[in-house]
Amino acid sequence: MATIPEILTERFAPLLTDTPGAEAGVGPTADPRFGDYQSNAAMVLARTLKTSPRALAEKMVAALDVSDLCEPPEIAGAGFINFRLRTDYLERQTGRLAGDERLGVAPVTSPRRIVLDFSSPNVAKPMHVGHIRSTILGDCLGRIARFLGHEVITDNHIGDWGTQFGKVIYGWKHFLDPEALKTDAISELVRLYREVNALEETDAAVKSAAREELVKLQQGDPENLEIWKEAVELSWQAFQHLYELLDVHFDERLGESAYHAALGPLCEKLAASGLAEVSEGALCIFFRDIPALADKPAIIRKSDGGFLYATTDLATIEHRVREWKPDAIWYVVGTPQALHFQQIFAAAARIGVTADLQHIAFGSILGEDRKIMRTRTGENVGLAEVLHEAIERARAVVAEKKPDLPGEERDSIARRIGLGAVKYAELSQNRLTDYVFSWDRMLSFQGNTAPYLQNAHVRIRSIFRKLEGKFDATAPVKISNGEERTLALKLLQFGEIVPLVLEDFRPNLLANYLFELADIFHGFYEACPVLKADEPVRGSRLVLCDATVRILRHGLGLLGIECPERM
Repeated sequence: MATIPEILTERFAPLLTDTPGAEAGVGPTADPRFGDYQSNAAMVLARTLKTSPRALAEKMVAALDVSDLCEPPEIAGAGFINFRLRTDYLERQTGRLAGDERLGVAPVTSPRRIVLDFSSPNVAKPMHVGHIRSTILGDCLGRIARFLGHEVITDNHIGDWGTQFGKVIYGWKHFLDPEALKTDAISELVRLYREVNALEETDAAVKSAAREELVKLQQGDPENLEIWKEAVELSWQAFQHLYELLDVHFDERLGESAYHAALGPLCEKLAASGLAEVSEGALCIFFRDIPALADKPAIIRKSDGGFLYATTDLATIEHRVREWKPDAIWYVVGTPQALHFQQIFAAAARIGVTADLQHIAFGSILGEDRKIMRTRTGENVGLAEVLHEAIERARAVVAEKKPDLPGEERDSIARRIGLGAVKYAELSQNRLTDYVFSWDRMLSFQGNTAPYLQNAHVRIRSIFRKLEGKFDATAPVKISNGEERTLALKLLQFGEIVPLVLEDFRPNLLANYLFELADIFHGFYEACPVLKADEPVRGSRLVLCDATVRILRHGLGLLGIECPERM
């Protein structure tokens, strides 16, 4: 189903054929007093043609054929062209949307294969609040990309190889508490690491022994490999519990260890080809032709022979290109890694990688003191603690509002509200900004929050529960007042908004659209009786209600948020 901007852009096309690259520039008006949609084509084109924007706009309006969908276009300001949809056309378009299973969102015409790298926790460590943004943002982008028709391969590149394993293995052999490992594997692995790390501060023999355990692991010692494999699997089980809670799924989980054997040959190949050179004993890739990286080489092998993240990431890109032949690889990783990815992407281009490599950066989550969230002891706040507290707080809210709900139903609603609140707090923000994590704000039933949107969904569903007789989804839409018109226009914008999310990876566009839709529906509901209206108004308003609830449910689903039937 074509969107209104697409239809208007098509009507503009014959007027722009003489100017290559010219665009219609159609979008919703900022102020509904000036119409429904607006084009700045005349203002942009006038610069190229060196003519008056307003005079050009007048010529365009005279030549435009839009009488079947709009009232006569109006020219505003220096040359904006404003369009107000005809009521009968708006009714037909809204009716088409109501009967469309994709709710007006057309699949892309050129689908791509996308590898999506996100979450990436470290083995033998708990997932913490810092993983919220990568995990939730990555999952949302994957859902939207798939809905638009792209093929998405999600890969959780876990940190399962590194110097910490020497300490973990030494601790496993000397201090392991098997019962604690069964009860809470991650906590026991963290305890082992910390105990050995503390001993190394005062005991050189322990430090040397831990390093030897790491070397034995890297050389394939059977005992150390078994300990390592068990630590990885126990860690993944703990991670998977949280992923299941969040309804986040991965197609692959190829960690750093999957590429360990490829690192040496990769370095030799880069050195032999002249793409890497030795500097002060280390093997580096220099980017002297890129001003921003001219003095920032990527080190791929240290002077002591050790490899770095850059080496592993290049080997990972080579594997992904060879195995999956993607059109694009997206990395959902925090802003502090921006330089790293600039270097890796530049290096990948030099070895012939043509896939579109994107670093989808994001800011930090702050506590209410506007500092990075930490526990009282200065450690990262655990993700499990955050999610379970969200559910418990939501359960308390539900119990207060609906004390008679059965326990099982209350738990189900609390899970949807609590997890939805955490996800929406993340996805409604501009991903590049830091934001303050506030329980009171994110669990509020007022304002731009998940509970507000979920409650709007419940409110509309209650209309249909009270409906006597059968709902006719094919009833014609008839618009008789401003509230109905505003709601119909907003419904039609769903097909415009969803594709925009991937243009700069901004789920907040969809989140804010859903909030505006819920707000507009509230005004419609207050002004326009539904069940008490006479036909055909009643049937028309029910169709508007049904389209609204479907968009709310589907839109929140693209954000990874479930909607309860009752709250």
